[in-house]
Amino acid sequence: MRILIVEDEFTSRKLLTALLSDLGTCDTASDGVECVEAFKKALEEDQPYDLVCMDIMMPNKDGHQALKEIRTVEMNAGVNSADEAKVIMITALNDPKTVVKAYYKGGAAAYLPKPIEIDSLYAILRDLALIE
Repeated sequence: MRILIVEDEFTSRKLLTALLSDLGTCDTASDGVECVEAFKKALEEDQPYDLVCMDIMMPNKDGHQALKEIRTVEMNAGVNSADEAKVIMITALNDPKTVVKAYYKGGAAAYLPKPIEIDSLYAILRDLALIE
């Protein structure tokens, strides 16, 4: 599995990398701009990401904007909706408005509040059929 971890906070980025590195190859980006660039490059090289774990609140380009661009990149590349990268939005903001925006408007597959709990993360990965 190819995983892109997008998190502006160094400690959270390292934690997610540690939690997910046994499941596949992990690349990281520190903001939405780097995320979209890495995502495009992976798709162009025919090595698309299976999973993107992305913080919502980041500098330069937030998670909502980056997710919208990722979905546009996939659509322009002819990626079927069933084959889209699974995106887990991660945030310290646990308000319903943010959740609705991530899921229904953005195309996120799941939402994970901070602090990240390993059991919750793995439960989401199982629900998305990324792990058993």
